[in-house]
Amino acid sequence: MTKTNLGLIGLGYIGKVHLINCLRLQNAELTAVADISKKALSTAKKLGVTNTYQDYHELLNNPNIDAVIIALPTHLHAEGAKAAAERHKHILLEKPLARNTTEGKGILSIIDKHNVKLMIGYDLRFSATSQNIKTKIENCELGEAQIAYATNVSSGPFFHRSEADAPKPVPEWWWNKELTGGGALIDLGSHMINLTRWYFGEITDAKSFLGHRYNLEQEDQAVCTLKFKQGQIAIITVGWFSQQNQAKLEVYGTASHAIASYNPPNKIKTAIQLMLRKTPSFQRSFLSEIQHFVDSIQKDQQPQPSGEDGLQDLEVIEKAYKNTIKLD
Repeated sequence: MTKTNLGLIGLGYIGKVHLINCLRLQNAELTAVADISKKALSTAKKLGVTNTYQDYHELLNNPNIDAVIIALPTHLHAEGAKAAAERHKHILLEKPLARNTTEGKGILSIIDKHNVKLMIGYDLRFSATSQNIKTKIENCELGEAQIAYATNVSSGPFFHRSEADAPKPVPEWWWNKELTGGGALIDLGSHMINLTRWYFGEITDAKSFLGHRYNLEQEDQAVCTLKFKQGQIAIITVGWFSQQNQAKLEVYGTASHAIASYNPPNKIKTAIQLMLRKTPSFQRSFLSEIQHFVDSIQKDQQPQPSGEDGLQDLEVIEKAYKNTIKLD
């Protein structure tokens, strides 16, 4: 079996999820990882990764690597994608594509110039429940879909994530709007906007209500209303204020409705799955996502969601930020 050699850049929370799932692929091998944390690199070594680097540019100089997964902070996406494309590595880039559309267009230009494949990491697209709703909509099992409600609420940056050699529990970039591109809407809302666009197509209008419970520069909660070209309406609710992750999507049509929940299972069930070296059920979408990326490279096909998909999401988010409705 021909194997694709992968490199993983960034071993934060999502990076660690990718690390575990890369090791489960049959037609790919995780050849190298890069992160500034020595503890994270040590963990990767113990799991069998041969090459570890504190400077990801050294990873990209490895000629044996065919493709990379970039799980860096948003403000480093453009730099990382440019460096990877210039070294002719295919790229799975964590969402959002970039901090804004200008930066996003720059990434797509570099990708096109060097003729490499770019996929954006929207794992919910690979959830069985998300795909089930997609099938029901396409088969008209809901009748004509009219309204969608999407909720994605979590602790956001408000949880302890430090490594032994990290200076602070939460990296400083989370609190800088210039580095994040925004708050809960771009962070969590990008997932739900991408899903509803996948279901209903082009968005013609977007408005938002933004909340600042914690008095941050960027919003820590938002409600976003979307109007689609075909007439559907979606209401997106996101927040960084809950210690219990809650994500749900509901679609209502003229004949029926469908609901998808994305909540993690209880801790005991997850611990048992990990002990049995199985992918926890709430992480299986990440495994399917990476599998699709690798399969697309081997078949010389464009993986989905594409970079263009990610750019369209940013266009919607920018419109929602511009059309903010203030609450008295």
